[in-house]
Amino acid sequence: MNKVIFNNNVLRDGHQSLAATRMRTEQMLPVCEDLDALGFGALETWGGATIDSGLRFLDEFPFDRLDALKKACPKTPHMMLLRGQNIVQYAHFPDDVVTAFVKMSAKHGMNIFRIFDALNDPRNMKTAIEATKAAGAQAHGTICYTTSPVHTTEKFIELGIQLEEMGCDAIVIKDMAGLIPPMHAQAIIKGLKSKIKIPVWIHTHDTAGLGASTYLAAIDAGVDAIDCSVTPFANGTGQPDTIRMLALLKEHERCPDFSPEDYERLNRISAHLKGAYKELSEFTSHSNEIVDSDTLLYQVPGGMLSNFRTQLAQQKMEDKFDEVFAEIPVVREALGWIPLVTPTSQIVGMQAFLNVKFGRWKQISPQAADIALGYYGTCPAPVDPEIQKLAAKQAGKEPITCRPVDAPGAKHKHMEDLRKELEAAGLPSDDEHCVIHAMFPAQLATHYANKNKPKEAAPAPAPQQATAPAAAPAASAEPVSENAHLYALTIDGKRMEVSVEEL
Repeated sequence: MNKVIFNNNVLRDGHQSLAATRMRTEQMLPVCEDLDALGFGALETWGGATIDSGLRFLDEFPFDRLDALKKACPKTPHMMLLRGQNIVQYAHFPDDVVTAFVKMSAKHGMNIFRIFDALNDPRNMKTAIEATKAAGAQAHGTICYTTSPVHTTEKFIELGIQLEEMGCDAIVIKDMAGLIPPMHAQAIIKGLKSKIKIPVWIHTHDTAGLGASTYLAAIDAGVDAIDCSVTPFANGTGQPDTIRMLALLKEHERCPDFSPEDYERLNRISAHLKGAYKELSEFTSHSNEIVDSDTLLYQVPGGMLSNFRTQLAQQKMEDKFDEVFAEIPVVREALGWIPLVTPTSQIVGMQAFLNVKFGRWKQISPQAADIALGYYGTCPAPVDPEIQKLAAKQAGKEPITCRPVDAPGAKHKHMEDLRKELEAAGLPSDDEHCVIHAMFPAQLATHYANKNKPKEAAPAPAPQQATAPAAAPAASAEPVSENAHLYALTIDGKRMEVSVEEL
């Protein structure tokens, strides 16, 4: 069999998972020559939360980082995570904005786009896939792994077949919570390999301690590539460390060839990154570095567990932790067994909190209502009809079955609208700035306001000041009556707010 391909995620998911996405470009550049020389199948350098965090907290224009990393790592393909119609935000953007973002990313050197949707709804992936192919890059159809009565091996395989038919160049199993057991990974991969002709890759985390053993089972099943990282931005809530995986695969027929010089390179990379990790200590946590078996008990991402404990304590509900987490599968089932990945993990977490605080379904958050009504896409299973009725009543709108971005009455800013806004503000109005302005207008404006100011260390964001997801408008966006109480929870670094009014 062919040697398994190792990708490396340290410049994106590694520090996103273990240091709140706070590594600066200048902290990355010293390891780029060694990373580029190691023959990885791909380097994940962009996408996910890095674009938001880099602009919001590090005052870096996103395309500048991509340019710098592409120049520093010219030999290895670059890879990014793209949320389909959401791009790298939480709202659905019109097709021309999605297409422009992909085109500009490819222009700046992005080679592989991992395209997923929080609900695994292919309609929300179609435009991004087509745009990627048109830009001459690789489109990897990415399936969010989760567990539920409807998420069977057969369903995952069916989705992989559908994504191949849509033109994808590879299929990726994205296990964002580190929950996929080795034998289930093996079954899915064997099934996909027997049904499709394109490569199959797998991505997991070691949050629950399963990551490395899952990779071994996947390799035995014929998976084409796995994602690794480099310590200290590895293991725990990150991906398994590269040297660790090489040791696990020693004398395995599919173990990739790494020379003694390669090991020296990995050790140099790790030594430098230990310094960066220390510099980012205010954003790191021991709880993210260790195996968390509670993740298996609650079947939720590890970051959601640790953040939720803190948030419940702030709400003086720490004694309700088990009750709130027991409510999560109740909410998931009612909302059609949606996967728990940004932004659905925040939505489900908030609704579980509201159910415990006020009684089951007495208050439905605007975001949970939108899930129930189809405004995020088609759920994996039918939404509970009674919950859908309650959601329609509270939200004051009807369910939809069309693609969410095509919902009646939806108001979108297209590329020309964005360009005019930037010109009116005296800001650059090329396509790169238009697509960033579409997703992060306030942050882009602040970036340009700061351009002539002396650079300062990136401040730690105060949890109570975090920005709500664009697809989940903060309750404070509307006037709140004197009889209303505002509740906020931050899950996986994303703030969710809801106001509850006493009638």
